[in-house]
Amino acid sequence: MSVFSVNKTSRRIREFAICSLLVIGILAAPLASAADADKKFSLSLGAFITDWDTQTRVDVSGAPDGTPVDGQDDLGFDNSDSVFRLDGYFKFNEKNRIDFNYFDLSQSSSKSIDRDIIWNGTVYPIDTTVYAELDFSIYKVAYTRTLMLRDRGYIGASLGVYVADIGANLYTDTNPQRDGGDVTAPLPVIGLRGAYDLSDKWTFRAYGDFFFLEVGDFDGSLVDLYAGVDYQAFENVAFGAGYNSVRLDIGVDSTDLSGNLDWKYDGILVFVKFDF
Repeated sequence: MSVFSVNKTSRRIREFAICSLLVIGILAAPLASAADADKKFSLSLGAFITDWDTQTRVDVSGAPDGTPVDGQDDLGFDNSDSVFRLDGYFKFNEKNRIDFNYFDLSQSSSKSIDRDIIWNGTVYPIDTTVYAELDFSIYKVAYTRTLMLRDRGYIGASLGVYVADIGANLYTDTNPQRDGGDVTAPLPVIGLRGAYDLSDKWTFRAYGDFFFLEVGDFDGSLVDLYAGVDYQAFENVAFGAGYNSVRLDIGVDSTDLSGNLDWKYDGILVFVKFDF
């Protein structure tokens, strides 16, 4: 199954360029004890205010490709949403740590469609009221090794797994059987992350994770970029905000779900951070 095109290749180049600029920005910071040097464990609880777009196609193996569907325009999914998000890390020592995060962007909708849609081999005629379910949960774990450590900041290289629990289903009043499937996509990622103490109270943090690979039943790309600041209000409590942009483009060919997922989301993260 071929799911890529020339314009997707050009997007990859742009995404790589954005990630490279982020890395250059971190490296160019005037690195000068490292941020959070005396902290072993950090947990951030936040609200992720997202703006996102989904392009999805679900196929039957061996049949003609299904209709590319815009989740927002065609199916009525919300363009923006606010969800709970958890981030954190555990530090073994000053140069080795495990970073993790989790959030869930799942949603459902109903809409009278304005064109015929072929989905998983089923034809949904124009003017049919279609109910849609989109399951999208993200779990990410990464090992980070500090490469450069200075009085006020650090830069580290990371290697981890970005696990996306993905599901896309349609049904109608006359056919309540869920039509679609779900799949868990474990995507290996590499990246850079860093932090710099702007002052005794303010810290700038950033990371970039990406992959361009074929893994089992999946092939595609992922670019995950974040930059933000936090304010140390109390000894073990900080408040912060940041911007996160993610593009996920996956071709899937499995027994549970076949097709193409071209999803992107970005938004503001506001959080309270506990350090111990």
